[in-house]
Amino acid sequence: MSDNSTTTVRAIFETREAADLAVEHLVQKHGIPRPDIIIQAAHDENTAGSTPSGGDVSSTGDARNDAPLAGEIEVSADIAANQLAAIQRSLGEIGAMRVSGR
Repeated sequence: MSDNSTTTVRAIFETREAADLAVEHLVQKHGIPRPDIIIQAAHDENTAGSTPSGGDVSSTGDARNDAPLAGEIEVSADIAANQLAAIQRSLGEIGAMRVSGR
């Protein structure tokens, strides 16, 4: 008999770039459907992360000032419970500040 239980995994990232990388890992490495993954501000304010990265940094290294850097970004997804340990490990390896599952 197989276990069909699910759990929610949440990971916190400093940059939108890192959050986007996490989504790609979840989709490509772990087979999580993209529509099942949620990216949102980890706190009440809208944010592009707490550190400039990717498109927020110009080619000269200057950070844009039109994207709010007001806090971390949360990536979450409902996953099969038996995938939790592998996904937590994978998200930690790509730079998640915190990873939780419940």
